[in-house]
Amino acid sequence: MAFDYRLKKEKDFSRVFKEGKKLFSDSLTLYYLPSKELKMGVAVGKKHGGSVKRNRIKRLIRESFRSFSPEKMKNFFFVFIPKVKEEYEYRVFLRDMDYLLKKGKIFKDQDV
Repeated sequence: MAFDYRLKKEKDFSRVFKEGKKLFSDSLTLYYLPSKELKMGVAVGKKHGGSVKRNRIKRLIRESFRSFSPEKMKNFFFVFIPKVKEEYEYRVFLRDMDYLLKKGKIFKDQDV
């Protein structure tokens, strides 16, 4: 059974944007907020292109997030926002996501 980690409700997105902290990398902006469970959402605006391109960006970011083990992460709500670029690559999202999660001390084995 797959781990259901998706952040879907508008009120949860609003709460993360309003109360959460921000971190920045070359290709992503991360908003995060401590919570009772681990959930992740992606916000991709229309300035990134048509629906096909936006959906591809979301798939790449979700797949990058899946590569991190949920058992090793603290419970947070995450919202990832990609920066507008010409091309989007899985390995770039993976690298920047790793950087952001380490910078925000999201992993359980990191000191707070």
